[in-house]
Amino acid sequence: MQKENEIVEVETLPLQEKEQHEYWMQKALELADKAESLGEVPIGAVIVFDGKIIGQGYNLRETEKRALAHAEIQAIEEANQYLGAWRLEGATLYVTLEPCPMCAGALINSRVETIVYGASDIKSGCAGTLMNLPMDSRFNHEARVIRGIKAKECGDKLSTFFKKLREKRKKEKVMNRIVDK
Repeated sequence: MQKENEIVEVETLPLQEKEQHEYWMQKALELADKAESLGEVPIGAVIVFDGKIIGQGYNLRETEKRALAHAEIQAIEEANQYLGAWRLEGATLYVTLEPCPMCAGALINSRVETIVYGASDIKSGCAGTLMNLPMDSRFNHEARVIRGIKAKECGDKLSTFFKKLREKRKKEKVMNRIVDK
């Protein structure tokens, strides 16, 4: 039996609930593709309320030259506009990569009810990996966290992106050496 402040693992979900989460995560993955098409790290997010997407976003940090242009922040802002309120009580966020400290904080402050993510982030994940901000009882709001929905697909998308980026940078470095000679 799951404890009240325990992260929900995908394997423990009933099939129907798992399929529902996979459906919405697929929408987030499609947004991650948009980010990738712009040369951005492929991260996408959607916020669902009453069975409908009310906010969405994808990584635009390089394009907009803004540290705050994370997928989750964009989705929160769009959902706030849609509802005409800053509180997102009853809403679920789906994001392809575990939220960072900034985004986890924004999700707490916006009162998102549930956070569902695909791939864990070993470098900055703050929804269960490095720490678990959304479920920390010291805050005035706690969110349910479900991890591992389409984790392989989300993780593979990121791994492939960074592999291509490293190869591109390596080729550029070689070309610069040739030009310098």
